[in-house]
Amino acid sequence: METAKKSSRKTKSTSADNILKSFRQSMLREGKQPASVYSFCESIGIVEDEFYQHFGSFDAVEKEIWKGYVHTVVRSLESDKGFASFTVREKILAFYYTLLEVLRADRSFALIGIKESRNPALPTAFMKAFRQQFSNWLKPVLVEGRQNGEVARRPYLDERYDTLFWVHMMFILQFWSRDDSAAFEQTDAAVEKSVNLAFDLVGKGVLDNAIDFGKFLYQHAKN
Repeated sequence: METAKKSSRKTKSTSADNILKSFRQSMLREGKQPASVYSFCESIGIVEDEFYQHFGSFDAVEKEIWKGYVHTVVRSLESDKGFASFTVREKILAFYYTLLEVLRADRSFALIGIKESRNPALPTAFMKAFRQQFSNWLKPVLVEGRQNGEVARRPYLDERYDTLFWVHMMFILQFWSRDDSAAFEQTDAAVEKSVNLAFDLVGKGVLDNAIDFGKFLYQHAKN
């Protein structure tokens, strides 16, 4: 009985993997989602019901792929014995660099999604899922930063740091999508410089000085 259950789980996993792989291939050929679930299933030799056992729609398939990118990155980072001792800045840098390595292996497919997500006012369903996975990883890292002093505690503002880093993530993805330098070395430089800038903003220093100066000017104007 136990063997039968394991076999059933393996078959379901294999079937889902086949759908994900075939969907990628279809997107790469056509540059868009298949015309219908029926035609897609017919093309890969499965019945429509088998598709719906795993995914409710093509959007759900894309969500799974983009969530999978983050899962792969997190597993890779957690397998690095030295990662736990990294500073918060180093952890976020490591996340971005590892993500870009993962995306590079699937660049042609990733570029289709990034192109669809250029308008932040109209986020795609799969990019919303990707953002949620990224946020789930990032928030505990930012809490660690607040605790050790790398990330400044600022009323109201520090609750929006994850939004700042999401905007930062979208900048990196768009930059990478347009980068034609060898081995995407320009993107690597952009990641390092922009992370340094981000920590100038969320860390103690530049922003705090600007806020203090603003308060001074306000008080001076009142007097």
